[in-house]
Amino acid sequence: MALTTNLGPMTTAPHVPGPPPGPGVYPPFPAPPVEGKGKRIGWGLGIAAGVVVLICGGGVAALIGIGVSATGALQERAEAAVSDYLDAVEAKRYDDAYELLCDSTQEDESSAQFQARITGEEVITGYTLGDFNIVSMSMPVDVTYDSGASAELSAALEQDTDTGEFEVCSLGE
Repeated sequence: MALTTNLGPMTTAPHVPGPPPGPGVYPPFPAPPVEGKGKRIGWGLGIAAGVVVLICGGGVAALIGIGVSATGALQERAEAAVSDYLDAVEAKRYDDAYELLCDSTQEDESSAQFQARITGEEVITGYTLGDFNIVSMSMPVDVTYDSGASAELSAALEQDTDTGEFEVCSLGE
């Protein structure tokens, strides 16, 4: 037995109507415009780079400012310690000068020994302080003696662990 089918004549799909006519229904071009796209990307990247430079530049400037400020503060603290010590020695206030010495120097030498040693040295009548060296923890001091002679000495400093202030450990060549 043979099967036969009758599909009839071939028909096409029914006609689907398009969108209604009117403004804005069909775009006047097949793809969105690319005109100026590279320019916008360039501007965007340029602005982003500018912001990064400003932020990094501000950070570098802040670090430089902190460094300068910290160096100035250390210089001032070292100058104060050495000046206080030398002023006490000049004024022959030996007990005050001894109290301004660092702990290790006070352990090595009593107040009486310190006074005997200082009174046996030439009398300092004037001084000029140099720049504090944080690496060697020292400060150069140009001193003038009562004899008129002058010398360049170095004040070795140490930081007090209790107060954080600088103290003079020694003053010598």
